[in-house]
Amino acid sequence: MLNHTKAYKISILALFIAFIIIQNYIPLFGYSPVGPLSLTTIQITVIIAGIILGPVDGGIVGGVWGFLSLIKAFTAPSSPFEPLVFTNPLISILPRILVGLFAGYLFILFGHIIKKTSINMIITGLLGALLNTILVLGMIYLFYRTPEVAKAYGASNPAMIGKLLLIVVGTNGIPEAILSAIVTPLIADPILHFVKRDD
Repeated sequence: MLNHTKAYKISILALFIAFIIIQNYIPLFGYSPVGPLSLTTIQITVIIAGIILGPVDGGIVGGVWGFLSLIKAFTAPSSPFEPLVFTNPLISILPRILVGLFAGYLFILFGHIIKKTSINMIITGLLGALLNTILVLGMIYLFYRTPEVAKAYGASNPAMIGKLLLIVVGTNGIPEAILSAIVTPLIADPILHFVKRDD
């Protein structure tokens, strides 16, 4: 991680957290409703935080996102699905922390293998978004194969939830991962150059 002063690091971390808050509460900025779920773009901010600030601060930014997701599920859900599952911290908070940690460590690991930083960022963005999808949907499958969740998906039988989640991977998870792979280097690369210049 870059050797900035503590105050400098905290200020950048605060900017990422502020952006996460904005994405959570401005309609369509962080979540775009698609059927019973929302197409999520906030994971891109968490992944970029992990790349720029390192795994620990990436995890902190992810944790803020998760905590806000938990609050949002109780107070202002963007879909009928959210209050049913995202009120569980194992689904709303834990995966988001892990995305930030994973992105930070992945970027460091690939930095020793892949010399072109932008390629590293593309891979980190892609895999970070896929991890979020896999963890969230995996937790839903484990804990919420219930009639209420099936109804939120438009299904009559909880046994269909596994198949429906696979459809969500294709309709939401894959597009989110592709978007993350495209956007992550476009944003993270200039920020990283700026941070290095001020190092």
